[in-house]
Amino acid sequence: MQDLPARMELHAIRSLTLTDRQFLLGQAEGPEAIVTGLLSLAQREGRQPVVVVMHGSGGIGPSVALWQRQINALGAAAFVLDGFTGRGIVSVAGDQARLGRLAFVLDIYRALEVLAAHPAVDPARIAVLGFSRGGQGALYAGMARFHQMWNRSGVAPVGTAAVYPDCGTRYIGDTAMLPAPLRVFHGRPDDFNPIGPARAHVARLREAGHDAEIIEYDDAHHGFDNPLSPAAALVRGSQSVRGCRIEEREPGLLVNAATGLPFSYADPCVATEVHVGGNAVAGAALRRDVLAWLRELLRLD
Repeated sequence: MQDLPARMELHAIRSLTLTDRQFLLGQAEGPEAIVTGLLSLAQREGRQPVVVVMHGSGGIGPSVALWQRQINALGAAAFVLDGFTGRGIVSVAGDQARLGRLAFVLDIYRALEVLAAHPAVDPARIAVLGFSRGGQGALYAGMARFHQMWNRSGVAPVGTAAVYPDCGTRYIGDTAMLPAPLRVFHGRPDDFNPIGPARAHVARLREAGHDAEIIEYDDAHHGFDNPLSPAAALVRGSQSVRGCRIEEREPGLLVNAATGLPFSYADPCVATEVHVGGNAVAGAALRRDVLAWLRELLRLD
């Protein structure tokens, strides 16, 4: 029963809905958004370590609920962020332009503000775990540039786990990271967010002197940790930038590297057929690996 939380709280978090250009330029000019965080406290005394959990393009699904329980079973609190409902969004899988790719970075920083002030939280032991679009947000929340521009919490994550993130965009200064370990967990056959750019990004971070590693899984398509999905299936209509190279050529300007023009989800490089679905063996291996890493990172008994 250790996976049952001792207490659960819902927190309204004031964030903003910014375009990627506004975020990259530090322009806090977008409409206010109230996003929600579900804090589930573990069965332990004293201030608790916390794992911030950021969902992907489909919102909070069954895998997130399972992760929350398993994080609580470790003896850590879980803070599950919902970046969609308060914005009137259910999913962006078929229309990624509905929300800036960097919106979740700001949501994570605003969540840190809430957690830093919470009497049950140990602010020196906060980690971030993100999946797909949320994995991208978690990964880039560790960039020193973004941290300096947007993080007003006074704390920084002690480590980040990004699960099958999109790493196909290069931002200015994206190898200047906070001094905290990063682990990327990715399936080799993923055709939504391919593993190749993730390998390349981790290699660039390691070359820059950062503690970064990628852990790979066979027969693991996108969403392979979904406990309710028996196998991967072809999904039509979900947008993937697997064929695109996107670069921030100057501050705030994201271009399609193949054309030199501003990137758009109408570009021919954007694919609309992907494989998504679970794999029980790979999913179990992923949970084992991530939870073991979190246990060590957060110094859990």
